[in-house]
Amino acid sequence: MAVANDSVVTEFILLGLTDQPDLQIPLFLLFLVMYMITALGNMALIILIVLNSHLHTPMYFFLFNLSFVDFCYSSVITPKMLMNFMLKKNFISYVGCMTQFYLFCFCVISECYVLTSMAYDRYVAICNPLLYNIVMSPKVCSYLMLASYFMGFSGAIIHTGCVLRLTFCDGNTIDHYFCDVLPLMQLSCTSTYINKIEIFIVAGKDIIVPTVIIFISYGFIISSIFQMKSTEGRSKAFSTCSSHIIAVSLFFGSGAFMYLKPNSVGPTNNGKISSIIYTTVIPMMNPLIYSLRNKDVKAALRNTLNKKIL
Repeated sequence: MAVANDSVVTEFILLGLTDQPDLQIPLFLLFLVMYMITALGNMALIILIVLNSHLHTPMYFFLFNLSFVDFCYSSVITPKMLMNFMLKKNFISYVGCMTQFYLFCFCVISECYVLTSMAYDRYVAICNPLLYNIVMSPKVCSYLMLASYFMGFSGAIIHTGCVLRLTFCDGNTIDHYFCDVLPLMQLSCTSTYINKIEIFIVAGKDIIVPTVIIFISYGFIISSIFQMKSTEGRSKAFSTCSSHIIAVSLFFGSGAFMYLKPNSVGPTNNGKISSIIYTTVIPMMNPLIYSLRNKDVKAALRNTLNKKIL
């Protein structure tokens, strides 16, 4: 067997979510439907934003990028997970495993900062509406997105580089449905002390810093909402912000539970459930949260469908 990265393991076996035969087909159908909703929902939102000029605003620019990231990282994870339900042994090559891990890190870290940019956008829109067009200029929005993707790129490089230093001797069975850092550390036959420190620092920074910024932003937003005299304006602001708060709480909460809990060594059943929330449920929920409760998106959908029919 060829050696890869000083390792005798050239491929891994993904155990998936469960080994119970009775659950394989129902779970396959469930996650297939969820993936289809995720892909169609995010692609539809991207197309609507591109085709409707009245959606070419900072808020929808960030939503466009959120939908793009959600579509990408659900596509990195879910197809391989679906194969687990249909195959007796779901193999993934060493190179494929490292590639999947890098793309996952890039997308999930980028999403952390895209959500942070969205919170800042809402803060400016509600707390400083007169300065909104100046503060959130196209140049500023572009810089925020470039910074988000740069943080994703650099964070993914660091995480993947630390995983590449690990040696896998004879065990190649990953107790998870994708190549994640914790099950890979559990499988390694070399010291993972550096990896644990790196996860605590880098993952902690990518979870805690955006969370603090987001909740500070929403603290100011809620304070401004309570000062509004118009009941209709207060209701609209609460509706817009509550959607973002729901998505942020689920995303960062599940990520913190997975990677920042003490003595994390591998994906227990609770860890797998937590992973499902931010790899499958959140990408599916985001387009539903931001479209079903958004009058502008509904109007854009009606206009687009009417143009196509006519």
